[in-house]
Amino acid sequence: MILSELKSYLIKNKRASLIDLAHHFDVAPDAMKGMLVHWIRKGKVTHLEGNTCQKGCCQCDPSHLEIYEWVE
Repeated sequence: MILSELKSYLIKNKRASLIDLAHHFDVAPDAMKGMLVHWIRKGKVTHLEGNTCQKGCCQCDPSHLEIYEWVE
């Protein structure tokens, strides 16, 4: 089951961006968010969001800035 694989991945790596998780599990970022919600509701995962610079020069994909961390 992918939820248990997601749990194992985050326990091993501690943190991962949404895009990295989506690529690793070969799913769309929105689908991955849905799976992460399960662990967030259980209090096992926290969502950390990075910030782009305020100058407007950064053209980062927002999914690169969404970080998820396993909480022990």
